[in-house]
Order: sequence, then C-alpha cells, then structure tokens
Amino acid sequence: MYLKIEAPQRCISREAVKVWRMTETLTNTGIIAVLGVLYYLHIHFEWKEWIGWIVLALIVVTFLTAIWEILFKPSFMQKYWRYDVNEEFIQLKYGAFKEVNELVPMTKVQSVELIQGPLMRKYDLYSIQIGTMGTEHVIPAVSEKEAFELRDQIAHYAKIKEVE
Repeated sequence: MYLKIEAPQRCISREAVKVWRMTETLTNTGIIAVLGVLYYLHIHFEWKEWIGWIVLALIVVTFLTAIWEILFKPSFMQKYWRYDVNEEFIQLKYGAFKEVNELVPMTKVQSVELIQGPLMRKYDLYSIQIGTMGTEHVIPAVSEKEAFELRDQIAHYAKIKEVE
C-alpha cells in the first residue's frame, strides 16, 4: 500500500508578479525596438518588399505576445505555483493550462543555490535552484527570509538522507 502524498500548499511571493512584468516589459521593448530598426533599415535601403512584410508581421506577433506575457502570464504563474519541502521530497506544482507535478526525492539532491538578479534584489526575492544528478529544479521568487530557511532545510534533509 502506498502512502498518499498531499498536494503542496506554499505559494511563491506576490511580489513576483511585479518582477516578471518588469522583466517581460524590458525584454519585449528591446525586441520591438530591434524590429523597428530593421523596418527603418528596410525603408531606408529599399530592401525587397517581402522583407518589410516579414518584419511587420514579427512586430505584430511580438506585440500580441507581449500583451499576454506582461498582463496575464505573471498573475497566472503566481496563482498556480505551489511548492513544499519535507524530509523525503521536494514537491513542485505549477501550470494553469498544463499542470505539472514534480516530486524530487531528497536522496537525489546534490546542491541548493539561491539566485537573485537586480530586479529580484529590489523586492528581496530569491529563486531557489535545486540540483540533482540529471536536472535542475527551480522554485521562483521566494521571499529572502523564506529562501534562506528553505535552502538550509533542504541541505539538512539531503545530508541526513545521504548519511543513513
């Protein structure tokens, strides 16, 4: 008989939405700027007509994608991201349309890293990167205090399992 594992309940920080929106705004603004320069060059150097149409199509697609990635995606990610840590597993659950449930056994954990970029630093957030033999697992946008506690807790549980 198998033991039922409860679904993870811990949420990532609400501040993550702001960070993701700023990141997506900067990224998409840069892409649209580059495409704008290409369109200007197309007009200035009189490139073939089809090049202009392709650049315009890319601008429109990028603009529509930016609307999704800036306005809606960050809220969905924050709402549906769940995680939990216990002595046996790290549980990750995410995805609104395609739900993913991951169980990472503590016996497989080899490293735990805290990652913080400039925007995350502004909001005192960290991403926790958990390394196993075959892959990396990430818990995005956790508050500073919770991130350090989780790092220590995961490292402690992984060490205990390794010694036994």
